[in-house]
Amino acid sequence: MKNIIPFLIAIMLFTSCETKKESNVLPIAGTWRLISAETTEKDSTFSTYNPKTKMIKIINDTHFAFFNHDLHNGKDSTAAVFFGGGGKYTLKDSIYTENLEFFNNRQWENGKFEFVVKIKNDTLTQKGIEKVEKLGIDRIITEKYVRE
Repeated sequence: MKNIIPFLIAIMLFTSCETKKESNVLPIAGTWRLISAETTEKDSTFSTYNPKTKMIKIINDTHFAFFNHDLHNGKDSTAAVFFGGGGKYTLKDSIYTENLEFFNNRQWENGKFEFVVKIKNDTLTQKGIEKVEKLGIDRIITEKYVRE
């Protein structure tokens, strides 16, 4: 019995010293569907959400990808839409930075885009600056996604 008491004390000390990791990491991994989008250029803010298309963003531990296409399977050539892109990202606290490595408009490739992200329930909101100097693009975008 005398040998058990020091053993139990040692176990209690060991387990009480174990540090608990608090997770402040946003649960960003998953598949997200765009439900609203707006752009601010200079003093003008306008919706860029197109209800005639569907856009999803897929995020895993290291990469993101997004795809957007029209809902008529490209059959209406005047309204046919498809674009997609992706690359690596980083997430530090609420700062989500996309490094766009692939995009069907090649002039956007190698762009770095920083956003502030928030997740509330099943909704992801990202807001940040899209700047592509060679295309003359400098705007603020806000996008909302719902988890699929």
